Amino acid sequence: MNASVEDLKAVSARFETSSPEAVLHWGLREFGSGMALVTGFGVEGCVLMDMVAQLSRTTRILYLDTGLLFPETYDLCERLQERYGVTIERHATQLSLAEQAETYGEKLWETSPDECCRLRKVEPLRAALAGLTAWVTGIRREQSGSRANADRVEWDARFGLVKINPLAFWSTADVWDYIKQKNVPFNPLYEKDYTSVGCVPCTTPVQIGEDPRAGRWRGKKKTECGLHWVLPA
Repeated sequence: MNASVEDLKAVSARFETSSPEAVLHWGLREFGSGMALVTGFGVEGCVLMDMVAQLSRTTRILYLDTGLLFPETYDLCERLQERYGVTIERHATQLSLAEQAETYGEKLWETSPDECCRLRKVEPLRAALAGLTAWVTGIRREQSGSRANADRVEWDARFGLVKINPLAFWSTADVWDYIKQKNVPFNPLYEKDYTSVGCVPCTTPVQIGEDPRAGRWRGKKKTECGLHWVLPA
C-alpha cells in the first residue's frame, strides 16, 4: 500500500467505530506477510493474539526480550504459543546485561532508563521491523496522555512504516470483557495489582486511584519505553 499520511488518516476515520477484527482484516488484506503483531504480553496483546489467530495462523507475532522480564511473562509466552499453535518470535539486543553494566554502569535502568530502553527495546524493535510495511500494537487512548490521540491506522515516523492500533478506542472494561468471554490467557500479575507489566526492576503494583501506568518507572517522569513516543512534527 502506497499511502500518504492523509490517506492513512482517512482510513483511520473510516474505521473509527469498526471492530478491532475489521481493522485487522483490513491490515491483512493490505499488507499480508508485510504486517506483524508486536506484543509485550500485556492484556491488550493477548486479546490481539486471539483475534489474529482467528483470522490468520501465518501472521508473524514478535516480542522483545530485554532479559529482564518477569518469570510470569516468559511463562505466558509459552502458554500463548500452546493455546494458539503459533511461534512467537523472540527479538533481543546482542548486548548482555553484564556487557551493558561494564559499558554503561550498573543498573542503567535506574541511572538512565531512557538509554536502557533504547538499547534493550527500541533498537531491537527497529531491527525486528526491518522489511515490514506495517505493525500492529495494543495501545489504547485511555492508557495515558501520550496515547490519547492514537489513530486506528497511522504513519509511524520513528520506525518508518504503518502502525495499526485496533484497540485504540477500547476501554479497560472492553479488554477484560473480551478476555473473560473468550477465556484468553493473561499474565497473573494483573491479579496482583499490576496494571501494566514491563521489566522487573521498572514495574511495580498500582494503588487504587493511580494512573494505570503509574507502576512503570515509579518515581521518574518517564512513562513510555520509547516504542510509542510521538515525534515532533
